[in-house]
Amino acid sequence: MSINNILVRKIILTLLLLIVARLGIFIPIPGIDHDAFYNGVGKNALVNFLNIFSGGGFSTIGLFALGIVPYINSSLIIQLLTKTVPALETLQKEEGEKGRQKINQITRYLALVWAIIQSIGICLWIKPYVFYWNANFVIDVIISLSTGSMIVMWFSEIITEKGIGNGASLIIFQNIISGIPQGLKGSVLNNQSLLLNQAIILVPLFIMMLVITILVQEGIRKINIVSARQLIKQYNVDPQSYLPLKLNQGGVMPIVFASASMALPSYLRSVIPNEAARQIIDICINNNIIYLLLYGIFIIFFSYFYSSLVLNTEDLSNNLKKMGASIPNIRPGEDTNEYLNKIINRLTFLGSLFLFLVALVPSIIAQVTKINSFKGFGATSLLILVGVAIDTAKQIQTYIISEQYESLMK
Repeated sequence: MSINNILVRKIILTLLLLIVARLGIFIPIPGIDHDAFYNGVGKNALVNFLNIFSGGGFSTIGLFALGIVPYINSSLIIQLLTKTVPALETLQKEEGEKGRQKINQITRYLALVWAIIQSIGICLWIKPYVFYWNANFVIDVIISLSTGSMIVMWFSEIITEKGIGNGASLIIFQNIISGIPQGLKGSVLNNQSLLLNQAIILVPLFIMMLVITILVQEGIRKINIVSARQLIKQYNVDPQSYLPLKLNQGGVMPIVFASASMALPSYLRSVIPNEAARQIIDICINNNIIYLLLYGIFIIFFSYFYSSLVLNTEDLSNNLKKMGASIPNIRPGEDTNEYLNKIINRLTFLGSLFLFLVALVPSIIAQVTKINSFKGFGATSLLILVGVAIDTAKQIQTYIISEQYESLMK
């Protein structure tokens, strides 16, 4: 079978699974007044944020309403535990492929537990919109939503193994794309007096937003490294020998956590009975300066937090030492560790500022053009879309090159 046919089969499999995963969101859970529920939660900030990842599932309460969210949550929890639990750290670093499979299995079990917990929370949340609330209804909803979430997780793993791209990322990508037409439709209907000059301003701003996002996602700092063999032979540093440190180590996760943190106060305001606490929350939400200041602080905090999770400078310096490589003019060991920490701290701060800038661009577009669709679209969505598109394109390119290389060798 030719390379093109194999690639086409992978793409078709990926598209079919994505379509089924999307259709499952619209299979309704029986026993709920869906119209009243949709109208009741339409302006809930936390629900709108969760809808980014579920494709509107939290507003429809369909079979696949939870989507890939429990799996993402469990993956993040496992990442945190891997850094703190010695047994998991040993599995990841010393067990190789077998250890990775064990961690994946633990992640799946945790995803099931998390899906059940979220299903119970949804049962309590939708109680005012249920026709007949009883134990049978609660059990049915928990089984339906948890099973739907496990099916979506299974789809994502099949896509990752036998399709093209990362399955979980592509499902989120699809869910975000599905919400864009509705947002644009609402903006056009609410802005009948949209002028041509506003559209002319909008297009360059959106292109600028894309360019900044790509720069944030793809920007790296190259740290030159030299091997002991080069030092002995007194070779110059090879420009191809470098250590790539990403400008944005945490990817989209810092802005996801920051957005979730900023959406939480709106939900807390609706459940906290204390009037003084509500007034404090109102000040934080309604005052633009305070809101932006808190948002920026959260982005910077989570950027440093997630950077510390994904990159261990001590392990990095030890690996360089084991390979007989070092950074020019920097001693191996502790000095290398301190140097890398200093570089990463600067990159993380600069990357978090870029993320904050990207988060502000939709609001700027909304103020200039009076169109709120991109403001609702959000920096979180754009970062995810750009990141997934770049990674998927790279994977397709890598697959084609590797297949051509194998054919050439034969």
